[in-house]
Amino acid sequence: MQRREFLKSAAITAAAVATSEKIHASPTHPIARRKLGKTGEELSIIGFGGIVVMDATPTASASIVSEAVDRGINYFDIAPSYGNAQERLGPALAPWRDRVFLACKTEGRTKEASRKQLEESLRQLKTDHLDLYQFHALTKMSELDTVLGPGGAMETFEAAKKEGKIRYIGFSVHSQETALAAMDRYPFDTILFPLNFVLVTQAKFGPPIIERARQKKMGILCLKSMAKTVWPPNQQKDHPEPKCWYQPATFPQQAEWGLRWTLGHPITAAIPPGDERYFRLAMDVAQNYKPLDAQEEQALLSSANGLEPIFHLGNDV
Repeated sequence: MQRREFLKSAAITAAAVATSEKIHASPTHPIARRKLGKTGEELSIIGFGGIVVMDATPTASASIVSEAVDRGINYFDIAPSYGNAQERLGPALAPWRDRVFLACKTEGRTKEASRKQLEESLRQLKTDHLDLYQFHALTKMSELDTVLGPGGAMETFEAAKKEGKIRYIGFSVHSQETALAAMDRYPFDTILFPLNFVLVTQAKFGPPIIERARQKKMGILCLKSMAKTVWPPNQQKDHPEPKCWYQPATFPQQAEWGLRWTLGHPITAAIPPGDERYFRLAMDVAQNYKPLDAQEEQALLSSANGLEPIFHLGNDV
């Protein structure tokens, strides 16, 4: 995509998104909400990523969850692979469970493995149902074949939906090829994928996913909006952001612009990094959200030149 075409497209989508946002009148000006595709649900434009409470004390977990709800966040996302995050989030979220949209994931690719994870997640999260259940990080086409095939995890998802244990079915993905194939092979309610200024400009990763998801009237959820690049080799195992496996955008301005850039696309919501400092910045940005102006966008996109994106087209990791 040529840069001028990209900027024109971004301006159009930003205008469309701005008109679709629902800002609730309130003295505290809570975070805006957008519709989640064909589900009719309305989610806060940023979500609470469960890694925020990973390794936090129960008191600290309860405090930041309460603050997030008070500021207007109603979308919470968690996964069994996030250390002890489920154990922390469950009790912290319990007082607010009927006010939020809770999304969880499974790495189980078979009927048996996914059922086991589903039941354990329900137990740890102290709830009788999940609003959204997702295949976690579908990457290879062979994984998609497995989950949709005989004895695959989709059998658990569909049975659990009939049982009232899940409401909507979605997937997260790190491969554009697999994302497009999955949307064509099953009527998913949502997709969760990485979208940021480096991925789009340096890897052309993301726009085709948005277009296909919009055609399918799916809820579009995004990760890594505040991500920038990979850690250098000497920091792969020892870097200053223990809750970010990638190098985040520079704090605070580049991170703010990165989030605003992602939110300027026709998506429902973005999930900030699990680092509490970045999450708090994201709440501030979302509470006063406005699209980037032309000068800010040009500066942000120029800063991506030459950076290594965290994923590539056809990425199998």
